[in-house]
Amino acid sequence: MPLDPLAKRLLTMMAAAAPRAPSRPSVEARRQSLAKLMQFARAEAPEVAASDGTLPGPGGELPYRLYSPASSGERAPGFVFFHGGGLVAGSVATHDRIAAALAHATGCRLVSVDYRLAPEHKYPAAVDDAIAATEWVAREAETLGIDAERLVIGGDSAGATLAAIVCQEAAQSAGLSIVAQCLICPVLDFEETSPSREAFAEGHLIDRVTIEADLADYLPEGLDAADPRISPLRATRLTDLPTAIIHTAEFDPMRDEGNAYARKLLAAGVAVEHVCHDGMVHNFHAMGAILPQAQLVLSQIGEQVRRAVEK
Repeated sequence: MPLDPLAKRLLTMMAAAAPRAPSRPSVEARRQSLAKLMQFARAEAPEVAASDGTLPGPGGELPYRLYSPASSGERAPGFVFFHGGGLVAGSVATHDRIAAALAHATGCRLVSVDYRLAPEHKYPAAVDDAIAATEWVAREAETLGIDAERLVIGGDSAGATLAAIVCQEAAQSAGLSIVAQCLICPVLDFEETSPSREAFAEGHLIDRVTIEADLADYLPEGLDAADPRISPLRATRLTDLPTAIIHTAEFDPMRDEGNAYARKLLAAGVAVEHVCHDGMVHNFHAMGAILPQAQLVLSQIGEQVRRAVEK
């Protein structure tokens, strides 16, 4: 299908405001740009209460925000959420509306985690924080009003990278009851350039220069980007992973790796619900002020997660 007209209009506006010769953005510019983009996240989240706290991480206390839908009762399924931003940008604050909307749509008590960002904290800081946060939520489930036997791990963009890694790591150890992973426009392969990364390298919301800058800021020199703790698509053991809910976008540079992960999981015997959204771009789910499809996909994710936690 062609690019959605409203998405095309957004990309045209962004191109008009961008410098003519794209250059590597500074970390601060990257963070400001994402914060500005996330202001388009007009998502419905009626009657969702939010409270802030901190949890113990391997490098110190990690802030989190707990979202509780009014309909969740005394104990509800839990959803551990990791925000996007290339592992160098984003926060609980930038993704507040999306996290609240996901809590509302899924009926889960959702814990949005402020993991450490690069370049101040390079790999594996974010991965270690994501694993520690998930384990903490499981341990403290009763206090949080969460059913520890019904945990969902999810994220968008690079947050989905962390969610996929957490699920792969958890499958190798006992103690966590993860029933589903929810990956929205996931970044899953830092090792190889796919056809979609080539086709949409410029002018499709996130460009090649920014992606390469994020990777350089995140990875210490000399590391193998094919390591599954960096590129979860490269994992060879995928059996026994939780049900996967994967949403990709037709005009997203990361489309191919998300689609490939869905196929690999299916081949490994994992239950998968995968939708590639026609005409959409990266991060479309977070642009409800512009794209009607944003609210539709969040509602769809809500239905999928509800089915998964009730099985």
